Amino acid sequence: MTKIRMNTELRNKLFNKIKNVFENEDTQEREAFLQAREEVDEQYAIAKQLATDVVERSYPTDDVATLRTFKRKYGQPCDVVAKDKCFYFSHSEDVDEDGDTKETKSHFDFGLFGNLNGSEYSSDDGKKFAVAYFREELKAKDCNPDIFAQQNENKDNPHKTKHVDECMKALGHSGHNYHSSDDNNGIGMTKDFNAPYYLDVIGTSYCRSRAIACTKNEYEQFETWRIAKANLVSKHQTWIDTIQKQCDQLKIGLKAYRYLSEGIELATELGIQVDEAELIRTNSTGLTIYNPSNLASMIKGMKNKHQSREAKILARKQYEESLN
Repeated sequence: MTKIRMNTELRNKLFNKIKNVFENEDTQEREAFLQAREEVDEQYAIAKQLATDVVERSYPTDDVATLRTFKRKYGQPCDVVAKDKCFYFSHSEDVDEDGDTKETKSHFDFGLFGNLNGSEYSSDDGKKFAVAYFREELKAKDCNPDIFAQQNENKDNPHKTKHVDECMKALGHSGHNYHSSDDNNGIGMTKDFNAPYYLDVIGTSYCRSRAIACTKNEYEQFETWRIAKANLVSKHQTWIDTIQKQCDQLKIGLKAYRYLSEGIELATELGIQVDEAELIRTNSTGLTIYNPSNLASMIKGMKNKHQSREAKILARKQYEESLN
């Protein structure tokens, strides 16, 4: 049998096939990532109910309804009720070194891109959570949700920016009006994710101007929810690191191989079944260059400089039929 030489297309196909297996292997790191995502869902459910209780304690639903009645009656001057998904929660149950009561407060954003460290401003941390949480959905849209993890030690670059932008677009992240408290600051997955977490508040200024009182226990539960989000990002990073290390070695090996058979032998040793015929059948370059019969026909066709147009069409048709 003719030995098929490796080329860039074949290397890429083998690499992607083997990488796909790496990503779907039942490893400890992958399981930890999946468990962390389940924990996020559980903590979101707990935190949502708790936030509803705390916010409605400060802004009773009856008061909200009354103010809305006034707005309908008097218009803009009484437009003081708004919906928001981020809140400053605070408690005053701790004391400082002098024994004086001190306030402990932080910003908690229930939105998909909410910061993970208590800041009210958007950052890559929120984006890292979003791509980890919706990893499968983004993969299905031909995006790379692992880009932050893969580029963790690299500065911003065109490759990273390209894939991040594609992910943000697929998620429906608007990229502006981040602090807007209505549902229009996102579309698609972002809007659907955020929708359940909007609560009625009285006062239309930014959330930092209205710290909402809660107990220390409630505050700690909100922190537990936010820690669960950060843990998902961490577990995603750890898992992708293991895949990246394997892929780095895989690239080195495939680059060194001269023949396709060597790459297939590697896959077999890794326990991965690769159909050589399928790879070759879908690789026109490999057939054209390395199949002796096809290459000879191509070369002969190139020599016939004075063929008529009809003869050239016929020769090309015969050549294409020989490929099938």
